[in-house]
Amino acid sequence: MKSKIVALLPMKANSTRVKGKNFRDFCGKPLFKWILDSLLAVEEIDKIVINTDAKDILLKNGLIESERVTIRQRKKDICGDDVSMNLVLADDIDNIDADIYLMTHTTNPLLSSDTIRRAIKQYKEALIENRADSLFTVNKIQTRFYTENCKAINHDPNNLIPTQNLEPWYEENSNLYLFNRESFASTNARIGVKPEMMVSPVLECSDIDTPDDWDRAVVMTHYMLEKGLVKAQAR
Repeated sequence: MKSKIVALLPMKANSTRVKGKNFRDFCGKPLFKWILDSLLAVEEIDKIVINTDAKDILLKNGLIESERVTIRQRKKDICGDDVSMNLVLADDIDNIDADIYLMTHTTNPLLSSDTIRRAIKQYKEALIENRADSLFTVNKIQTRFYTENCKAINHDPNNLIPTQNLEPWYEENSNLYLFNRESFASTNARIGVKPEMMVSPVLECSDIDTPDDWDRAVVMTHYMLEKGLVKAQAR
């Protein structure tokens, strides 16, 4: 039986460090359109739910509601910069039924449809094999770390080995989360009690929080457009 998959794409009007970033032009179209287009291209996703306090702005930027795209007005008591994203997700889960929830952000413009499909496939297999209740994407890092007091953390400075031989560390990159109602209830969070990681492609792992992040993502997007790794879709 086919699983019903709902993508949750929360989006707020205000951004603290990059003003209005969700709706700013990013390499030819509003930032939010990049991830939305990638989600729409994934046939396995039945519905995309945008929980927002910026419906008017979205409509002005050409967003059209449809059978697959629903805009939910964010409740006042879960608006604001200090509100936990898990509270927003909980509100969506309470009101939108699904077998699998996929959560991503507008700030991940380079996340591809192929990577999303791969994550869904891996998560379904993990559920069937009972090896995980949730999945999230990570960056694999093999480099030398120090504390702010210059204390080596994961290596011996007096016995240097090639970085590729260091134990890999994994950084949550905030690009993609997969979970179900049961796993969310177990922790009240998008990562359950028995999560699994998936390393996502390095070139796709932009997460725009700061002006520097924005500039790096623009440079990377132009490079990927030039190489044909992403396609510029209509505004």
